[in-house]
Order: sequence, then C-alpha cells, then structure tokens
Amino acid sequence: MVDDVTMRLRQALPGLRPAERRIAELTLASPAEAAEMTITTLAERCATSPASVTRLYRTLGFTGYPAFRIALARAAADEQGRRLSFGVEDADIAPDDDARDVARKLAYHEARAIEETAAALDVVELDRVVDAIVQASVIDIYGSGSSSLAGQDLQQKLRRIGYQANCWIDSHLGITSAAVLRPGTVAIGFSHSGRTSETLAALRTAAAAGAHTVAVTNFPDGPLAQSADSVLTTASRETRFRSGAMASRMAQLTVVDILFLRVAQRAPEAVTVSLTATYDAIATRHERGSGTKPT
Repeated sequence: MVDDVTMRLRQALPGLRPAERRIAELTLASPAEAAEMTITTLAERCATSPASVTRLYRTLGFTGYPAFRIALARAAADEQGRRLSFGVEDADIAPDDDARDVARKLAYHEARAIEETAAALDVVELDRVVDAIVQASVIDIYGSGSSSLAGQDLQQKLRRIGYQANCWIDSHLGITSAAVLRPGTVAIGFSHSGRTSETLAALRTAAAAGAHTVAVTNFPDGPLAQSADSVLTTASRETRFRSGAMASRMAQLTVVDILFLRVAQRAPEAVTVSLTATYDAIATRHERGSGTKPT
C-alpha cells in the first residue's frame, strides 16, 4: 500500500461518491488543517455525515479515524519539509510568480512525481511485465497526446536493444495492429486518466486477441487498469497551470526507464552489443569534426 495518504486520495478521486469527493478535496487542499479536525468537524465542513468520512478512510485502507489523522499530519509535515528544501512556500504556480519561482516550483513537482512513482511502483507486477516483454515476439504500445511521448520513448529504447516494438500514434492503426496480436505478444497502454477512449479501445482489442496487456496509469481503479492483465501506477499532481497531461509526463517516463533497465538486466552483454551497434550506426550520420555526439 502507498505510504503517502495524499497520493492515495488523489488516485481514489475519480471513483469516489460526491460526498466522499468533497472530503477528499478539502483534505488534499490542506492536509495539516484536516488532521486537526474531529470526524464530526470534518464532516460538517464538507456538508456531509461522519459516515461518509468513515467510508472514505476505509476506502483508503485505514481501520480508524485516528490513524487517518496521523497519516495526514505526517504527510503535511513531509510536504512542508520538501518544499523548504526546494525554496518554495506555496507549491502551486501563480500568475505573478517570477522566473525563479516557476523554476523552483516546477523542479519540486517533477522531483515529487519521480519519487512518488518509484515509491508506489509494484515491483512484483513490474517484473511480471518485464518477463512478458522479454519473451514477446511483438510489443505494441498505445498512447494519445502527451502519453504518446512516453510510448515513443519506450519504443525507441526497446528497438535499440533488438525488440520488435511499435508505438501507434494513429488510433485506427493501433486498433488494427492490436486485432492481429496473438498469445505471446504484449500490448502496453499509456493514459494518465485511464479513460482515454482510443487507448482503451486498443488495449481491449489486444486483450481479446490474446496479448498480455499492461496499463500505465495514474488511477489504478480506472477503466484502463481494469482492462489490463498488469497495472503499473504513476503518481503525479495537477496544479493550476499543469494539467494531468503535463504532470504525468515525468511519472510515465520514470516507469519507462525502470522498465527498460529491468529488461536490459536480463541480458547485459547482448544489450551492450546492441546499444554499441546502434550508437555507431547513428554516429556515421554526424559530420566529421562537428564535436557533437550522437543522441
């Protein structure tokens, strides 16, 4: 279970009832303040009943309200300490922030996305996905918008070490490719929300064809996760000027890099040979004496 209660709250939001969602949103807005409230006070502030608060903390895995309050207080203290280390008081980016403030706040959010994603990642599920990739004859990857960037990054990394990986940006091409997959193949869908219709359609088509399906999403209870054999959860936070599409990018790329490194560890000598070969192939396309290295 994820240790940070605020992360659990963010991931649970889409599936909460309206009353529980109001409680979650107030708690996320000010964990320290919520931690000081009695269950009755919190319920009254959210125009609901203590029973709704009880349902919420039980949904998050807590057996009692005191444990929930302690977790909120701990999360608030941890958040404050991290903000101080980045030199920011308010983590949200405001219209009147100067360039230094924006840089510090953005660095804070990007670092948090990486740290929280790594901490929340189910390593048993991760290695199950790695097993499937290593044995796969074909790896199909789907994603729309910014999620397609993570998909393309995974494709090029796997291609460089000899895997037959395809990232489908065109949704129709992705679905048609998914339809002809077979057992022994892998299909990976990237979607921050877990509700992107094109990615959902492709992954469900791949599942029907017999592929091992993988969802990379911020919401483990969402439709994409429910349609997949394996789920790799990201952790990212939206702010005023950073939508889910922006906030998810670093978290998804963290999962991509971890996946690639675990695959590479299975055959380090062969991977080194492949990486050297691809590096050398690209190096021949650079002008001599330019002083630049191939990327």
